Amino acid sequence: MSDVVVVGGGIIGLAIALELQDRGATVTVLERGRCGQQSSWAAAGMLAPEAEELTGDLRELGLRSRALYPQWIADLQHRTGLSCGYWCCGILCPSAQPRADTAGGVSWLNRESLDRQQPGLGPIVTGARWLPEEGQVDNRRLMAALHLAVRLAGVRVLEGVAGYQWQFSPSSTIRAIATSIGELEADHYVLATGAWTRSLLPQIPVTPRKGQMLSVFDAQRSLQRVVFGDGTYLVPRQDGTIVIGATVEDVGFLPDTTATGIHGLLAGAIALYPAIATMPIRETWWGFRPFAPNEALFLGPGPYANLTMATGHYRNGILLAPVTAQIIADQLTGRNPKSHPQAGP
Repeated sequence: MSDVVVVGGGIIGLAIALELQDRGATVTVLERGRCGQQSSWAAAGMLAPEAEELTGDLRELGLRSRALYPQWIADLQHRTGLSCGYWCCGILCPSAQPRADTAGGVSWLNRESLDRQQPGLGPIVTGARWLPEEGQVDNRRLMAALHLAVRLAGVRVLEGVAGYQWQFSPSSTIRAIATSIGELEADHYVLATGAWTRSLLPQIPVTPRKGQMLSVFDAQRSLQRVVFGDGTYLVPRQDGTIVIGATVEDVGFLPDTTATGIHGLLAGAIALYPAIATMPIRETWWGFRPFAPNEALFLGPGPYANLTMATGHYRNGILLAPVTAQIIADQLTGRNPKSHPQAGP
């Protein structure tokens, strides 16, 4: 494995490219648009395997990746000099009554305790699980730092270049990928195309799930914890921005935000934190998550000998980027490839 083409320039593709380049490969990233401008850009940046209630191998991967984050971020910031907005602010998960899983690092807070932890929550919040080890990263700042880091490391980044079709050798391995600027040859290929996976591998059941989001500005910086409610979450940035998300819509690649979607998010957000009602709206946007049945995660060998898949991350692409890069690089370099759990085929 000397020459590798990573198809897809979101957080998963760039994280893999950087890890492989650091291990001695010569890496090219192929991105149909601009790197990090799809689901990675549209996310909220929560690092929340417990709040998301991940289970089984996916939970183990999430916890491992969350543990990798402090050093991963420190490395990116050292390489680039750019802040990634990493903040272990803790997450509150409102619930009507104590949960049986409030053990270990999870605490149950009644309303009195909640008011000390985060004043101003709405009357519908009578209690919450408190997850102090969970937090967030500013995904847009992270993507800017990661994009710069791969370039500084020597990765060749081709933006605005679409990959159309695999070209095969007589032995049925991939000889090249046909692109909008001609054929691109490599020893190995990594598919990290997220919601667009089926454009190159139609047999892989990864499809888009649209998410609408918005942000408001909290001039007082009054919200200091992520609030992960039922159907709505609030992610306060350190600059006063509060990210509010997110719808989950099975509408294919239908673009744009809608009045119904934004109305629903605002209603849920104001119920959780009434002060949002008077905060100015800064931005609305949407993105497409890569969803697979049973939330399967495709990490590992593809249908061709020199193709590796890294897709299906759904709601957890930001969280799982460090561990995904580690797993894929270990598999391609032969470093304990069987030591990693995989959620999915």
